[in-house]
Amino acid sequence: MPHQDRQHVTDDRSHLRADCANCFGLCCVALPFSASADFPVDKDAGQPCTNLQEDFRCGVHARLREKGFSGCTVFDCFGAGQKVSRVTFDGRDWRARPETARRMFDVFGVMRQLHELLWYLTEALALPAAHSLHGDLRRVRDHVDHLSQGRAERLADVDVTAVRGEVGDLLSRASALVRDEVPGRTENHRGADLIGADLRGADLRGATLRGAYLIAADLRRADLRRTDVLGADLRDADLRGADLTGSLFLTQPQVNAARGDAATRLPPGLVRPSHWGTGRAAKG
Repeated sequence: MPHQDRQHVTDDRSHLRADCANCFGLCCVALPFSASADFPVDKDAGQPCTNLQEDFRCGVHARLREKGFSGCTVFDCFGAGQKVSRVTFDGRDWRARPETARRMFDVFGVMRQLHELLWYLTEALALPAAHSLHGDLRRVRDHVDHLSQGRAERLADVDVTAVRGEVGDLLSRASALVRDEVPGRTENHRGADLIGADLRGADLRGATLRGAYLIAADLRRADLRRTDVLGADLRDADLRGADLTGSLFLTQPQVNAARGDAATRLPPGLVRPSHWGTGRAAKG
């Protein structure tokens, strides 16, 4: 695929990035959380977070980790918040129209999943190796996008499980086409329990870590190029010095949940979290 086409696809994901300034703080209200290492208190679904201000902004956004709200820093709505706020509900907020609150919060949960699928599908369309699937990928992406444009009543009835099944199959096929280009044997760790695993310097090029549990795994200096990490749990995984350029279906929430440093290499479009260290990868 020509460079300009790949750039166009990357730019096309701009509407799938959170724009909190145009959202009614939906993730701060609709979602529940429990007191844990990620949150200092309990909050029920539909209950506004105590840090949510009248202008729908977070009062401690710059100090979330310091205040014990690290769970907020690893959440991404993929642009669903502003879509529900400004498009689905035409700019009518739940404070001014409390009768719409429950429906708005329910729709937000559906929209967030649809936008996540749109993120993956758009990425798959940027993969030259998956060219033979581009027709199907476009068809399904257009279908998911059409669903996301529906009225609130229709969105609430979307069978997200069925949509995920269709998208998941296509993404698996696209992933296989990319990974098949990696010379030698590729490893299958789909859904594997790799919690705390010592994978320092591991050559995982072309492997699938889809849905794997990599919590606190040591991936320092690991080679994760063209590795499928869709849905992999990277909480507290050590990615210092790891190479994730060209990794498949890596998202910002996964990156935010992990640990890294200045030597960690990320795919285009993802940003280095502010809490990551600035030093080189530790030896060991």
